[in-house]
Amino acid sequence: MLGSLSLSGKRALILGVANERSLAWAIAKHLHEAGAILAFNYLGDALERRVRPLAESVQAEIIAPCNVASDADLDALFRLVNEKWGGLDILIHSVAFAQKEDLEGRFVDTSREGFRVAMDISAYSLVAAAKRAEPLMSEGGGSMITLSYYGSQKVVPNYNVMGVAKAALEACVRYLAADLGSKKIRVNSISAGPVKTLAAAGIRDFRNMLAAAEEKTPLKENISADDVGAMAAFLCGPGGKHITGSNILIDSGAHIMGG
Repeated sequence: MLGSLSLSGKRALILGVANERSLAWAIAKHLHEAGAILAFNYLGDALERRVRPLAESVQAEIIAPCNVASDADLDALFRLVNEKWGGLDILIHSVAFAQKEDLEGRFVDTSREGFRVAMDISAYSLVAAAKRAEPLMSEGGGSMITLSYYGSQKVVPNYNVMGVAKAALEACVRYLAADLGSKKIRVNSISAGPVKTLAAAGIRDFRNMLAAAEEKTPLKENISADDVGAMAAFLCGPGGKHITGSNILIDSGAHIMGG
């Protein structure tokens, strides 16, 4: 439980839930427990079959298709949010993609198209969503949160172009925070340690990465998706009032250790 944290009546749009193991879903559950009302997107029929039952289990008021690589889709989704709610308080961005072949071998062999796709979906989509969320958060500010990983700062085997895209994403957080701060809109990223998710399944040798991370951390344990959900809810609440432009690491302290 979340104790005294209350987000009662706060309107939250969650982008990027894939299944019940998604970090975005863990965040959604914590926001729901704190009293927020939720909206979700999905991409295609296959993901709708996974997302819709989860969204309905938390009484989501909006469940709509949206490809974040499409300006028309984003326009339609945020228009729907505005028509339904008349505003928005929280935006959760949990979207990332790179072609499988670009997550293997050498980074130097990344194709031009592979680089473009990773940057567009994993980094620019936050900018595109933030632009549309800004006018909906005009009264009283709001909170935007995206998800990163330590591979943005250090070289992680088989992370390749996704590490570069996450570095760009973290830079986007800083620039968005500077742009939107005067409207009391806070923008932050959470950099989570390795967690078993659908996205992680696309990284070669992920199980070995998970085991190595547990051994390396000062706390000698890996994090859970629930840890990320709790931090996101905190950032959206009163405790996060003056936190913006930050990349918050939740990794049991792995980032303080040497090689």
